[in-house]
Amino acid sequence: MFKRLLFFVYGVVSYLVFLATFLYAIAFVGGFLVPRRLDGALETSLPAALAIDAGLLTVFAVQHSVMARRWFKAWWTGIVSETIERSTYVLCASLALLLLFWQWRPIGLVVWSVDEPLLRAVLWTLFAAGWGTVLVVTFLINHFDLFGLRQVWLSLVGKPYVPITFRTPLPYRYVRHPLYFGFLLAFWMTPTMTLAHLVFAVATTAYIVLAIQFEEHDLVHQHGATYEHYRRRVPMLLPGRPRRSVASAAERPSTLIESPDV
Repeated sequence: MFKRLLFFVYGVVSYLVFLATFLYAIAFVGGFLVPRRLDGALETSLPAALAIDAGLLTVFAVQHSVMARRWFKAWWTGIVSETIERSTYVLCASLALLLLFWQWRPIGLVVWSVDEPLLRAVLWTLFAAGWGTVLVVTFLINHFDLFGLRQVWLSLVGKPYVPITFRTPLPYRYVRHPLYFGFLLAFWMTPTMTLAHLVFAVATTAYIVLAIQFEEHDLVHQHGATYEHYRRRVPMLLPGRPRRSVASAAERPSTLIESPDV
């Protein structure tokens, strides 16, 4: 019982670290309330700033993607209990982001700036909508399972873990990865685009596109024709009308699969 309680406390702490990191990320990208921000004056030489920022983004990308792969999980759960595997992933992702926030080097060069008040308001609204989309989508695909709380809770009360069977809620009928779409809005919708912000937005967009390829490879391996049919019908990243296709009832996707790279 003590071990299960310890796992539960670990899962809750990992979740709270994630929650604090998520809130800090909004302020970091938006450029308000926090001491270290994405934008700002150049603090060192331009090549040094670019090298450090690229290194920080690489650390996050490698951690976030490698730890989500099936082969890594198979090896990792030989060391770490399956009960806290997801919580550990969430904690490591949060720590990688906190390192990025701490060591990020602003560059200060303005690429574009929107002065029209109405357009600025529109961009800030889309920025907020992006973060809101990310949060809402996590609840549509079971927020507590996604961030490891369900796993440690079931262990605490002595119930076996059963993977969630996802429905296809509304956003997933128009885009396969609405969570990533929300991040794109959050990263690109800014009235003032500095060079550091542009580097961040380009790098994270490239990572998202690459991560989707690995992620969908795992989903096809896990769900076969069901996911293949879903992938043929629904756009990957930019919302659009589902494409019509002829398929038997058995081939039609009835579930939505968790995105392991979240």
